Amino acid sequence: MSDQDLFYLLALLKVDGVGDIMAKKLLTHFGSAEAIFSTKPNQIAAIDGVGSVLMRNLKDKSIFEKANQELQFIKSNNIRVSFFQDESYPERLKHCIDSPVLIFTAGNINLENKKIISIVGTRQITSYGTEFCKKLIEDLAPLDPIIVSGFAYGVDIVAHQLAMDYNLQTIGVLAHGLNQIYPRTHKKYVAKMEENGGFITEFWSSSNPDKEKFVRRNRIVAGMTEATIVIESADRGGSLITANLANDYNRDVFAVPGRVTDKYSQGCNNLIKTQKANLLSSAADLIYMLNWDIENKAKPVQKLLFVELEPDEQKVYDFLLKSGKELMDIIALQCDFPIYKISGLLLNMELKGVIRPLPGKLFEAI
Repeated sequence: MSDQDLFYLLALLKVDGVGDIMAKKLLTHFGSAEAIFSTKPNQIAAIDGVGSVLMRNLKDKSIFEKANQELQFIKSNNIRVSFFQDESYPERLKHCIDSPVLIFTAGNINLENKKIISIVGTRQITSYGTEFCKKLIEDLAPLDPIIVSGFAYGVDIVAHQLAMDYNLQTIGVLAHGLNQIYPRTHKKYVAKMEENGGFITEFWSSSNPDKEKFVRRNRIVAGMTEATIVIESADRGGSLITANLANDYNRDVFAVPGRVTDKYSQGCNNLIKTQKANLLSSAADLIYMLNWDIENKAKPVQKLLFVELEPDEQKVYDFLLKSGKELMDIIALQCDFPIYKISGLLLNMELKGVIRPLPGKLFEAI
């Protein structure tokens, strides 16, 4: 993208009343931001949703000075900018209708890895949440996923730290511009994160970490990843907003269950109870639901001779022998098992060499 193209995009996004959806509509119709500013007013007014107030705001000359200031900040700080139609833009985020027109990145982010998950949760993480997060990332590390979170207190920073401990790429999605770090106490992690990962934001250098920006930030956390994992959450909180956004974007959502008396398990338990999240008891659940193990097998499992199956395993095996290839959800439904249990059964059966997973979350008997 040329400096001129970026300048006019920045100016367009600074127009009061032009959000991401309206900007995309105008860009699709006129081809470029520069063309929008040079188009006759009656042609712009013909676009659905453009009113007299927006037409007047498009004539505000002060937006060009603001755009120029931001452009100079971007250039002087080596900020990378991705337009929503660029190859460098997160692929999954492109398909979200309200995704940002522009995102700004710092560090060494490489999104070619298709295994991208977000880990979110309470800012008041407990020892239970910390231990679960540690075990989860430790078990996922051989698959080399990218760990995305919001760089906040609690679950977020624990997930980032553990990802760095296991040399995994980790990305913090910020609710402010790249000219600052919030919370300030997390500045000590910035350099290491930028070595293998870094930071993403849609906000300009003039943006402060206001409350409403954290909600907007959450749609990037949910939209750019394959699945969102809620480690711990009270019955209300930003992580539940992220989980709901992930569901709206048709992403997989997982929640870690806890005791009904634990304050910071209430949100997770409710997500599971209302079927807004899959129950996550171990990394194996995630691997099976996302079908990650298909691409990472060193060699196919050989069926063991004279293998002994548990009654529940035998029930699944008999069903697959009869029906052939089948989806995990259908196996669970037909065999009358909850989904959290079927994932563990299938893993054990694969290790015994009596079934094998197939692309598309399918399984078949051997």
